[in-house]
Amino acid sequence: MSLNDAPPRSGKVGFVSLGCPKALVDSERILTQLRVEGYDIVPTYDDADVVVVNTCGFIDSAVTESLDAIGEAIAENGKVIVTGCLGKRPEQIREAHPDVLAISGPQDYASVMNAIYAALPPKHDPFIDLVPRRAAAEDDIGIKLTPKHYAYLKISEGCNHRCSFCIIPSMRGDLVSRPVDEVLREAERLARGGVRELLVVSQDTSAYGVDVRYAERTWRDRAYQTRMKSLCEGLSELGIWTRLHYVYPYPHVDEIIPLMADGKLLPYLDIPFQHASPRILKLMKRPGAVDKTLERIQRWRSICPELTIRSTFIVGFPGETEAEFEQLLDFLDEAQLDRVGAFAYSPVEGATANALPDAVPDEVKQERLARFMERQADISAARLEAKVGTVQRCLVDAVDGDLAIARSMADAPEIDGLVQIQNGFEAGLKPGEFVDVEIMGSDEHDLYGEVAFDD
Repeated sequence: MSLNDAPPRSGKVGFVSLGCPKALVDSERILTQLRVEGYDIVPTYDDADVVVVNTCGFIDSAVTESLDAIGEAIAENGKVIVTGCLGKRPEQIREAHPDVLAISGPQDYASVMNAIYAALPPKHDPFIDLVPRRAAAEDDIGIKLTPKHYAYLKISEGCNHRCSFCIIPSMRGDLVSRPVDEVLREAERLARGGVRELLVVSQDTSAYGVDVRYAERTWRDRAYQTRMKSLCEGLSELGIWTRLHYVYPYPHVDEIIPLMADGKLLPYLDIPFQHASPRILKLMKRPGAVDKTLERIQRWRSICPELTIRSTFIVGFPGETEAEFEQLLDFLDEAQLDRVGAFAYSPVEGATANALPDAVPDEVKQERLARFMERQADISAARLEAKVGTVQRCLVDAVDGDLAIARSMADAPEIDGLVQIQNGFEAGLKPGEFVDVEIMGSDEHDLYGEVAFDD
């Protein structure tokens, strides 16, 4: 038997990853450490000696999904370790599933590993253990849960905001920014490893570095501040797509728009505006200068006409009147956002908004949500229709039959639309490849086109 055929040195671990991209990065780090420690990652409950469930606990539906996933793992395997955001509420987990082996919160990689050691001790090999452990190779990017051609780049943990509907700070703590040189080195390794698109994520990307007073660090013999603009300037040196998520609309966001106009950064901003009524925004403890926000959107687009703006909103927040909801619809009409998600407000255990008076009845919330999405669908359809006849630079995600499924600069994976390339197979396209696509049609979500062959 060759070394490649040898059984895993330290046992087999199953892994279930739930939640947002930030939780996905946590999962990748745990899985990478497991691989370094000699554990084998297996895809089924039956093959696993123990199962780790990385949970989400942001909203009630996520809590239910996490508890269900824990229950399924217990039923199918029996030995379950729980980590992630819901791990900050161990009593809720224990009440539903008293037999879990261990519980830890988000980013607590050491506790997860210690629980795995206890359940599945690393095996001692008298020959291999005499050899010093090999340091990670310079280009080692660890285990990624995304396709090879894109990756999430987490630049900070936690959040300093105290939005009344959110409990993330109680789960993930206050803002802790990663040193800018560490982030840039990780991005460089990912680029060398074949990643063509980096998706920058955090709880508040605009606040990056404020906790360390924008400390300077050196990368590639140049000084960079731990600040959003400086980080973006460094990332632009890698020659791949960089997409920004979870950006608060602060004045210094203006500084990165010229980078987008110059092609150094994808012309894309993911800004969770949440509402358009100053009074509701105040109750949410969110920035409330709606008129200034609209002015800045117009100014951004004057500098970078290709700019795509995606956002999320909450309808039916406690106290929201019909007039305030109409303000929100008016904002949609004026802002003409490209991509929008919306949620009917639901109480989250531990959120201060739960104590606000004048709860909106469920049937009203759902009716408003339907009206909101109908209005935005018309806007999205019109903005996409305006791209018919243009040529869009796209990144191929998959090939399915004759079609290639791709994304334009305006489309983040999983949450935005797609570009269906009708002659993708004929053109020989492969995942991770950039291609220029002539857009021939659209609907309210997606674009359709063909690779233009030279005559």
